[in-house]
Amino acid sequence: MLDKKEFLQKYRISEQDFEEAKISWEELTAIYENYQSMETTLREIGKDFVDEYLYDIQKAGIHSYRYRTKEPGHLLEKIIRKRRENFQKFDRIDRWNFHKYFTDLIGIRVFFLYREDWIHFHQYITSVFENDPAQYVENRLEDFDEDADHYYIAERPKVYKRAGDSRIYDDQLIEIRSGGIYRSLHYIIKYKGHYVEIQGRTLFEEGWSEIDHDIVYPYFKDDIMLNDFSTLLNRLSGMADEMSSYFRRMKMMRVEEEQEKEHERSV
Repeated sequence: MLDKKEFLQKYRISEQDFEEAKISWEELTAIYENYQSMETTLREIGKDFVDEYLYDIQKAGIHSYRYRTKEPGHLLEKIIRKRRENFQKFDRIDRWNFHKYFTDLIGIRVFFLYREDWIHFHQYITSVFENDPAQYVENRLEDFDEDADHYYIAERPKVYKRAGDSRIYDDQLIEIRSGGIYRSLHYIIKYKGHYVEIQGRTLFEEGWSEIDHDIVYPYFKDDIMLNDFSTLLNRLSGMADEMSSYFRRMKMMRVEEEQEKEHERSV
């Protein structure tokens, strides 16, 4: 049996925060237990996805990948947080339908060496899955497709870009959300009856993000000093991405120069 006091303490949720979520501890416990019973199936679905679509990293246009299922306690914390932030949107969530609300129970990360390489993965993933705006989910309950054999992109692909990023994204292909502190691609795929969330980042961006999530997000978001250090590390990772792009561009220039010299010598 999940202990309420220990849970609230672990995830830094006050009793007032819990009350504001307007959901019983009994219902949360039932969600927790139901999710645990689903985890093995979700892990298998995640493995099937990467084996079928991402194992050939060259074909997928990525450097590497990893996948995971959401930790049960984090699911409950997210339910409480979302109900507090937007109760009307999440007021009907329960032990039977929670998997329809959250698209990140199965999460996959794909990584790029260079930020410009996003386009290769985008072209790949939109070629192997239907990407019809008419099928994008708006109402989590009413729009949920019960057909487990229907695989498709369930939301418009989007990218969160850093403030000051150079223009490398095409808003005809992907929704661009600006002004953030991190850069990340997001795709929601309906696969084998469940949502699969794919996030695409550079290796440098992933390094900062993992450290930020381990130390700051979501329980120390109000700690000024930790946020300052995270912001500094974020800037360094952004600079590393910029330098990597310039580094590759210089190499390509050197290769072109050598090819021109070789051509002149052969004439």
